[in-house]
Formats: sequence, C-alpha cells, structure tokens
Amino acid sequence: MPDTLITGAGAIGLQTAYLLAQSGQQVTLLDQSATGQESSWAGGGIVSPLYPWRYSPAVTALSHWSQNFYPGLGERLLAETGIDPEVYVTGLYWLDLEDEAEALAWAAREGRALSKVPAAEVAQAVPPLGAGFSSAIHLEGVANVRNPRLLQALRARLQQMPNVQVIEHCPVTGFVRDGERVVGVRTERGEFLADQVVVAAGAWSASLLATLGLSLPVKPMKGQMILYKCAEDFLPSMVLAEGRYAIPRRDGHILIGSTLEDVGFDKVPTDEALASLKTSAEALLPALADAQVVRQWAGLRPGSPEGIPYIGPVPDFDGLWLNCGHFRNGLVLAPASCQLLVDLMLGQAPILDPTPYLPAGRMGRV
Repeated sequence: MPDTLITGAGAIGLQTAYLLAQSGQQVTLLDQSATGQESSWAGGGIVSPLYPWRYSPAVTALSHWSQNFYPGLGERLLAETGIDPEVYVTGLYWLDLEDEAEALAWAAREGRALSKVPAAEVAQAVPPLGAGFSSAIHLEGVANVRNPRLLQALRARLQQMPNVQVIEHCPVTGFVRDGERVVGVRTERGEFLADQVVVAAGAWSASLLATLGLSLPVKPMKGQMILYKCAEDFLPSMVLAEGRYAIPRRDGHILIGSTLEDVGFDKVPTDEALASLKTSAEALLPALADAQVVRQWAGLRPGSPEGIPYIGPVPDFDGLWLNCGHFRNGLVLAPASCQLLVDLMLGQAPILDPTPYLPAGRMGRV
C-alpha cells in the first residue's frame, strides 16, 4: 500500500508526487485522463501572476518563492530527463495600466524591480509592438515556461522513480473511509488504498469533495488561447495590455491569451473567442494580421475566492489533504504550493506561514 495517493496529475499533482517520492515515500498518482492535459497544459506559462499587485500577500508569497525556484527546476529536469521545460527569461511590459501607480507602489514595498518606461523606449525594445500605447511599466527577469514540456519532463522524471506509480484514464468517483479517516479512493477500476490522500484535481476538486458532504468554493473558469508561429526573434519580451498578453517561445511561437468565461465544464473553443483574441493580437502586434493562427484551445482554471489556493489537511477527515484552487496561477504557484504541502505532510518546518492557505475555516458542508 502506498504512503500517499494523489488524485490529479497536473502541475500541482506531478510536483507534489515528485517531492514526496524524493523524500522516500511510495506514491500513486491518478488522473481521469492523460497526465497534464487540463489547465496546466492549456495556460500560457508566465512565471508571474498577470497583475501581481492586485493579489493578496498570500498569493504574492507563493509567487515570489516559486519564481526564484523555476530556473533551477528547469535545469534539473533537463539534466534528469533530457526534456527542456524552456524556462525563458524575457521580462514583461504592461501597457496603459489604469492602476500603474498602485503597481509601482507594490513593487517598492515588495522590493521588485518594476519600473516606469517611456513609450519610445518600449517601442525600441519591442519593435513589433503596435502604435498608440502611451505608458508602460517593465519588470525584468520575468520568465515563461513552456508548460507542456514542463509537464512532459515531470512525467518522465516520475517514470524513472521506482517508488512512483502513475495511473492514467482512471477517474476517481469517491473516497474510502475507515471511521473518520480517509484511507483511499474509489475509481472505475476499483479501490486504491493509501495512508494519506491528496486532492489536486483542479477544477474538479469541488465535485470530488462533495462526495464527502464538503463544499469547496472552487469552480471551472474557461480560458481560450490562440497560437501563432513567427520568426524566432520576432518578439523579444512578453507584453500585456487590456487584459490580454503575448508570450514568445524560443522557437518563434507566440501565444495570445486569454478569455475568462464562467460556463461550467465547457471546453469547446468558440469563433467569438477566436475573433476577440485575434483583435487583441493585432492591436498588440500588428504584424500578426498577416500570420496564420496555428491553433486555438480552451482550458478550465480552478477558480477560487481571491485566487488563494487550499493547501493543507481537511478538518474532521484525517488523512485527507488539499492542494487545489490556484485559479489563474497554478503554474507559477506550483513549486511553493507543493513544497508547503509536503512540509506539512512530513512534519517539516514549512517554507511559508501556512495559515492563509489552510482549508480550516474556508470550507463548508453541502
């Protein structure tokens, strides 16, 4: 019987499994589909919240820890698996912000290298940028990670570890209990037992916990994106304006995102979103008007109040732990979230004060 069973094999579940296995635990990781095919795959991979100054200190703390961790994680996974997650440091420009003064004040408090930049300087630094932007702020050192490759590398690393079992296409339908203790999960393939169970099922976490009579305020929020292919040196930096962003990959792919739609578990891309995203793309980078959209897709973010994830034990259900509800920031918050959870599970000194993330007092009953 494994020490820990994790349901959900996205960025959160994979990194939680990785850390627990490194500590010597036997880990089983279950997913309802293939590894890393939901919101972790569908996002843009910016290693920063889109507007970090608009979030609570709880999100900021996880974000700062993870941002410092990602370059080393990328190098380690490349060395261990031969798969490069492509942690690409480009910096990020925000254009024509309404709350620019608040952003600069936040940066001063947090010691972040965010600075106001003249529009002419931005035009010189980012040649394909559209005209008409009057103000900009810039944060150097911000990276993006090629999230599908990060997920592939994590999956490959877990496959190398003899104390990890990954089981795909195995939906979890409920929990196995021994009195007040959760001792496993029920699936379409039968029961899987473990000493501890971690729910890292993203937008599906709430429906799973509802089988225990628990009400978790996490719901799916649809996001659609489109992808262009340009020359490798087309876009030297990430840019963001009016809620839409452009992210360059090293090989010239440009991601444009994203929508934010409250439509339940619908993941079907729409023509309306395509038109809206193309309009945003061409306003940011007019040359994209002559480029072809390579792909359009949608994912379901695990929306939660204030975007603060649930990390820690579930009260009154011994053996049950949560690591879910990261909303738009699952990828950037994953390293810190997973390390914090593992610290709590193993009784180690936590990397951060866990209080803001604990499920206690933040959940109800169905």
